[in-house]
Amino acid sequence: MAGAIEIFHVKTVADKKRFVEVQFALNKADPAWVPPLKMDALELLTPGKNPWFEHGHIDLFIAVRDGRDVGRISAHIDHLWLDMPAEQGGGRDIGNWGLFEAVDQEVANVLIDHAEQWLRKEGMTKAVGPISISIWDEPGLLIKGHDHSPTVMMGHHNPKYEAWIEAAGYGKVKDLNTYELDITQQFPPLIQRIVSSGERNPRITIRKVDKSKFKQEAELILSILNDAWSDNWGFLPITDAEINYVGKKLKPIVFNELIRIAEVEGEPVAFMMTWPDLNEMQKDLNGNLFPFGVVKLLWRLNGGFSGKPKVRTMRVPLMGVKKKLQATRLASQLAFMMIEYIRRDSVALFGASRGEIGWILEDNQGMVSIADAIDSRVNKIYRIYGKAL
Repeated sequence: MAGAIEIFHVKTVADKKRFVEVQFALNKADPAWVPPLKMDALELLTPGKNPWFEHGHIDLFIAVRDGRDVGRISAHIDHLWLDMPAEQGGGRDIGNWGLFEAVDQEVANVLIDHAEQWLRKEGMTKAVGPISISIWDEPGLLIKGHDHSPTVMMGHHNPKYEAWIEAAGYGKVKDLNTYELDITQQFPPLIQRIVSSGERNPRITIRKVDKSKFKQEAELILSILNDAWSDNWGFLPITDAEINYVGKKLKPIVFNELIRIAEVEGEPVAFMMTWPDLNEMQKDLNGNLFPFGVVKLLWRLNGGFSGKPKVRTMRVPLMGVKKKLQATRLASQLAFMMIEYIRRDSVALFGASRGEIGWILEDNQGMVSIADAIDSRVNKIYRIYGKAL
């Protein structure tokens, strides 16, 4: 008979490393799981390195049974989430939990209950999760698509977790979908005509970003994003510090050809960001850059001597059109033009054959319509749950 479950409160750097290792121990047998770089996973949890801590606070817990670590969970409060309007999922009494792993339902029950107790002590009356640890990191629980690996900055979870979380009294709040498509094939004739029409419009310019002006381009994209997404469910403004943090971390997979900015009469009004799937390049490193992983990863990021990585999959994590153009034909036209230009370069320059778009809110009709129009299909669903405390 299994022994009692004890909860260990993470406090030190060594404890945090132990917290990271729980994920590796519980997922190593899953062929679809992609081990994160351990240095990145630790940095995510470290104040002074991750700027999320400028507007949030967190406690981390490990479940221990018979001397073995058998699960983990975070309980945290994001003050930007507290300030979010209720119609967008926010509220002054909503806390989060995430970074969840458990070896069985008994462990899951104890961990979730412990996170809920922590949130109650913080004055929260509702829990929303899993959020790991920001909506901009890895939100939601994977409930569809367990048979293939996630792309960069998307999560992967044991399929049993869905039933365990629902058994703890949680119900669906929102589904986040990703869409996949074959990018070696041309888009349907209607989309081709829309793109051709845009190319003849002298008011429209679709340009590549200039990586040599990284800071300026990042600020421009952020300004469009904060305008375009500001009414979306779950939207939290990205701070300047977070842009700098994410930009530094992801700069190696930023390529001019894969990020486009749309201008109308010289005004930047839309953008589309695409990344080569870093997970393909680091899956076999088992989370370790040293001693040889860093050499392998740099070689792959540079495509040998070509300067461009060769990958199967491209991920589109973000697109946005300023609100004043949303729900117009021009907005769709700009989106299709950016998608088509990046599709061409992804195939010709990076050897990619597959695209993944998302995540996209299940009820974001504009983005869902665009995804449907280019013959993509939902390949993964991530569910965010909620429960009154």
